[in-house]
Order: sequence, then structure tokens, then C-alpha cells
Amino acid sequence: MTGIDAAPENAAAAVKALVAECRLSEARERYADVVERHQRRASRIALHYLRDAADADEAVQDAFVKAFTHIGSYKEEWPFEVWFTRILINGCLDRLKARRRRDRWVVPMIDPATGDRDVSALMPSRDMGPEDTVLLNEKRRRLWDALGRLPERQRTIFMLSHYEGYSSKEVSGMTGLNESTVRVHLFRAIRKLRGLLAPDTAGSTPAGSDDAGVETSTEHENGTRNAIR
Repeated sequence: MTGIDAAPENAAAAVKALVAECRLSEARERYADVVERHQRRASRIALHYLRDAADADEAVQDAFVKAFTHIGSYKEEWPFEVWFTRILINGCLDRLKARRRRDRWVVPMIDPATGDRDVSALMPSRDMGPEDTVLLNEKRRRLWDALGRLPERQRTIFMLSHYEGYSSKEVSGMTGLNESTVRVHLFRAIRKLRGLLAPDTAGSTPAGSDDAGVETSTEHENGTRNAIR
């Protein structure tokens, strides 16, 4: 099943037409419907990247503003979500670069108990017991650490594919990479995550058994998917 919402994409095309006709007030009203449709998924993607709720909210707002400003370049043959997500990802990457430059001079605020920047994003479910909460927090810490150690491109493709449910073709449209390159980076990301999340068992997989590596990685991912959300 594709990760793209199957609902009609004519809203974005209508906004583009209204802007072209200089009917900006109507265009903004119609664009509000587009924002409402895509905001939740966009916020989740931004939070995956930035790991800070406030930064993620700002990145999403900036991306929607930029998409509206450049709506004339939107091509209807691609779903709006693909085009918009590419804008969002580029914005998140720019923010990460700016954060790295800033962190050279400013000590970041880190929660001493978990090592995470965004404590609110790691709140456990109210119906979980104390042991489950501890285990979940540990899984979250290990997963965030492992994702942070992936090369930027592998991390992007892994998040879009495994957590957002996009197909290789859709990820290709969002990242500008061809589909075969997307699949290669996804496989490498899975293999590296397996090693990072289970270093004690990484050496037990027989040489050349790549399928077994992907399967093991999937087991770890299934066990931690809820942790990241």
C-alpha cells in the first residue's frame, strides 16, 4: 500500500490556478484545506529529523509558506505531498546544518536522564507499567542514537520508507534520487541499523547472508517503531 494519501490532488492544482489568476484571497482559503490535509504527516517527518517539537513546528510552517510562495512551480503529474515533502526535507536539513554550526559555540540542552533533546516527544503511554516505561525509554534512546549515526541520506530514506510508508518511487520523487539508488541506500541503512542496535549478534550472521541481515533488522525495527512515535 502506498504512503501517498489517495484523496484527490486537485486542491493544490486549484490553488496554483487561483494564484496565476491573482485571486490570492481565494487561493489562501483553498490552501488552508491543503495544509490541514498534510499537516499531521509533515509534523511527524519534521520531528523525525529535528527531534525538537518547537523546531519541527517552525520547519513545517516554513515549508507550507514556501510551498505556497512557489506554487507556480508545482507540477500536477506528481502528488502535492511528494513535491511538498521534498521542500520540507530540504528545510529540515538546512535547520540541522544551522544547529550544528550553533552547537560549536553553544552547549545544547540535554536531558540528563535520557540524553534526549526533546523530552516531551518521549512521554510514555499512561497505561504502561514502570518496567515497560523504562524499557520503552531505553529503546527510544538507542534508536535515536542509531538513526543519528546513519549517513544523512540513508537516514532520510529509511525514515520515509519505514516510518512514513512511502514506496521507492515516492521516495525517489521526494529526494531526487533514482529508484535503484533509493533501494540501495535503504538496504545499507537497514544493515547498519542492525549492527548498531544488535552489536552483540551482528557477527553471528553467516557471511553473504544479506537477507538474514535485513530480516533481523526488521525485527528490531518492529520492536522500536512505537518508541519513535
